[in-house]
Amino acid sequence: MRNGAQLIAYADRFGSGDIAGVRAMLDGPFSGVFTGVHLLPFYTPYDGVDAGFDPIDHEAVDPRLGTWGDVGALAQRYDVTADLIVNHISADSRAFADFRSKGDDSTHADLFLSVESVFPGGPTDGEQAEIYRPRPTSPFTAFVVAGEERYLWTTFTDRQVDIDVVSEAGTAYLDGILDRLAAAGATQVRLDAVGYAVKTRGTNCFMTPETFAFIDRLTERVHDRGMGVLIEVHAHHETQIEIAARVDRVYDFALPPLVLHTLYTADTAALKKWLSAAPRNVVTVLDTHDGIGIVDVGPGGDRPGLLEAAEVDGLVRHIHTSTNGESLKATGSAASNLDLYQVNTTFFSALGCNDDAYVIARLIQLMSPGIPQIYYAGLLAAENDTARLQRTGVGRDINRPVVGVHDIAQAMERPVVRRLIELIRLRSTHRAFDGEFSLGGGPDHIIEMTWTNDDHRVSAVIDVRAMGFELHATPTPTLLA
Repeated sequence: MRNGAQLIAYADRFGSGDIAGVRAMLDGPFSGVFTGVHLLPFYTPYDGVDAGFDPIDHEAVDPRLGTWGDVGALAQRYDVTADLIVNHISADSRAFADFRSKGDDSTHADLFLSVESVFPGGPTDGEQAEIYRPRPTSPFTAFVVAGEERYLWTTFTDRQVDIDVVSEAGTAYLDGILDRLAAAGATQVRLDAVGYAVKTRGTNCFMTPETFAFIDRLTERVHDRGMGVLIEVHAHHETQIEIAARVDRVYDFALPPLVLHTLYTADTAALKKWLSAAPRNVVTVLDTHDGIGIVDVGPGGDRPGLLEAAEVDGLVRHIHTSTNGESLKATGSAASNLDLYQVNTTFFSALGCNDDAYVIARLIQLMSPGIPQIYYAGLLAAENDTARLQRTGVGRDINRPVVGVHDIAQAMERPVVRRLIELIRLRSTHRAFDGEFSLGGGPDHIIEMTWTNDDHRVSAVIDVRAMGFELHATPTPTLLA
């Protein structure tokens, strides 16, 4: 994978509304800015109950978005990251319909995970309470299967039925998807919700030793097909470090809340501490199609966090204040289909739509070790889409706008967007970023970040109290001349 910036985008919400349109944006107005793209779920259907993360057919491109040929054409020019939705499949899938009709006589019977298979006789109240939950609903749903009521695992929603990933049927199912992605030329596979995929009695069923063993096996299968692995897990920062040692790349989900904390408090101490300890094989983000993770910086059990509990609470309150309460309406139990450990807002709105603060936030991301991914809403410095939230009632929709070709052209006239694009282009093209990273000392309101590669050097000195920075690049690229 090339060492440049990547775009994160929904094909239906960015540009002309299909996969070919994403390529047209990358080839056209954003030419030379990005070296890759994380194409968010484009499977059939892309617009289910969880915006494509509930595939009915995980091996089919939704025809409204294009074909596998369009994915392949994109992959010929850019590094493509595609999602392997590991944990579940849509309750509307043909496989599940066949299982519900035929029960154990179905050829797909072993694909779906029953409660009995993990908890013979059913879980005790204590065992069920111990299960790590991303959402406020029960992890189990009763379905009528061959005329009888059976409880199945539904970790996320009752329309997303969990797969028995360690069964022969589950292995074959996931391998079929990997084969299809490899054939289309995908560079990297994002293992979505993999932390929840293995359920083991006597544990909290999240990132257990059995989960790590499964990730190891699945990573081997991805590598056998010539692709890399990106792990998506929101967890304590020490867990992220542990995961990073075992896979190609892991998200630096601690960075977004730490950047906000830094800019809110004018104190870089926590951020500097993390940048000194963080794994280097990371993908950095400030925003994604999900919310801003909070659990990633907080304490976990008897393990201290990067921020203390009171600082995490203050961070969340500050986000809600900066967004004039918009994020509060979109977060937690205030809206449906939400992760309890995330705050839903655009990053630009979380900074009070302050252009200077936003550019500094992105500069910190782009100068941090790792491959930077820029979410399409963040690329355009989008404000919270409260109208969409009101229409759908889905909290994360506040940060999932639909931006057409005309909208993008208008956004690119804004100074904040033009400044951001210049910074992203520098990150994607300057040879200094192939070298060594160093973090300077200095007072807590100053952070100095430098990349050096022989005679190539890029340094940034950022004053988070004054909301200003100095950026120097050697040799000076044309874009900064």
